[in-house]
Amino acid sequence: MTTTNGTTRRVGLATCAALPDLDDDRPVIGALAERGVDAEPVVWDDPDVDWSAYDLVVVRSTWDYSPRRDEFVAWARSVPAIANPADVIAWNTDKGYLRVLETAGVPVIPTIWLDPARHLSKRAVHTRMPAFGDFVVKPVVSAGAKDAGRYQPVSAQSRALAIQHAVGLLDGGRAVMIQPYMTSVDTAGETCLVFIDGTLRHAVRKSALLTGPSRDDDAPFLREQMEPARATDAQVEVATRALEVAAADLGRTDPFLYARVDLVTRDDGTPVVIELELTEPSLWLQHAGDAGTLDAFADAIVDRLACPVGPGGRPDAPMDRQALMGPVSSRR
Repeated sequence: MTTTNGTTRRVGLATCAALPDLDDDRPVIGALAERGVDAEPVVWDDPDVDWSAYDLVVVRSTWDYSPRRDEFVAWARSVPAIANPADVIAWNTDKGYLRVLETAGVPVIPTIWLDPARHLSKRAVHTRMPAFGDFVVKPVVSAGAKDAGRYQPVSAQSRALAIQHAVGLLDGGRAVMIQPYMTSVDTAGETCLVFIDGTLRHAVRKSALLTGPSRDDDAPFLREQMEPARATDAQVEVATRALEVAAADLGRTDPFLYARVDLVTRDDGTPVVIELELTEPSLWLQHAGDAGTLDAFADAIVDRLACPVGPGGRPDAPMDRQALMGPVSSRR
């Protein structure tokens, strides 16, 4: 891809220092090259990077942001052209967005929210934990199940660990969420629906990650086990509604470049949202079944080069897409 003055268009694929060469997104580099776009992985917190040198930065494997969420959001807002946009990133990196979905009638996992500003005692934390059924304690700002743990209320030892976990997060200034553990995860797993440019491309089933208390190692994320899946009509309906509510709350009319909606199932079979991933989700291109998702992703990035999106989510002045793309015969 070249502009009318012959300059090659550049795309930065933002990642983290632990994955400097990306995770499962590397095929996007080749797909964009076939479209005349020069793309490369770039570590988001590398101080030596000139982000203005890229015509677009696409957020991908930035999975170490959660302990530094404010820094990450500030970085996103400083990038001249970024997707998904910085306003989406700011909204989505705090799981308080689940309240927005719930208020709009989207089925979500019931959540107890603990605010560090309230300076809750251990006893106060204890009284807020479920009396029956396994439950999960995790920070409101988190990624890749980091700092999340599963506990059993019938075990005094497990409950004590849960209290210790929650109090430790609160003492560190981190808001906490407590949710019932959905037992369907152990049998059916999570079903994750991947959308590119507003269109459902494929679904993946992810196995359970949480089997016990929060781990205390320094790994930034857990490796996930997944396999291709087929989404039901009910799952598609809930996922689509969640994206509509998110777009409305953000005041957006254009589709997200990418989105992943992670669903679990209630005992009555109803799908509920566990997470709406608009910041840095794995898209699991290798499980899409064909090259359709990869091509759609590359084409959607090209579209945003034709009409780049600024940090606040407002499109800049549109450019001539055909001029950017060059002769049709040069494209795949």
